[in-house]
Amino acid sequence: MIFRLLFNLINNPRIIEKLAESRPIRRAAQITAYAITKAQIAGRDASERALRSNTLRQVREEASRAPGDLGEMGSRLKKVRETFVNEVKEGWKEGSRQIKK
Repeated sequence: MIFRLLFNLINNPRIIEKLAESRPIRRAAQITAYAITKAQIAGRDASERALRSNTLRQVREEASRAPGDLGEMGSRLKKVRETFVNEVKEGWKEGSRQIKK
């Protein structure tokens, strides 16, 4: 009985229109749209940074090469590690600067 009443209320176009015009529903929609937009922008920025990353470029280069001896591979991995650590440090500093703003 209660579910039928709720179902009828939800499917009533006049009630839906009145709710859509109410200030709390409009505000909730604005906040939702804002959050989605901010998340999209942050995701796009993160993906662009990852694609520009020297670490990613080096990993791709190393993966495309035929494996050499272990000594050579160790020095390559060391370079990749150093680049990764430097990028993490730079990202950390940049994030700290953005938080301060």
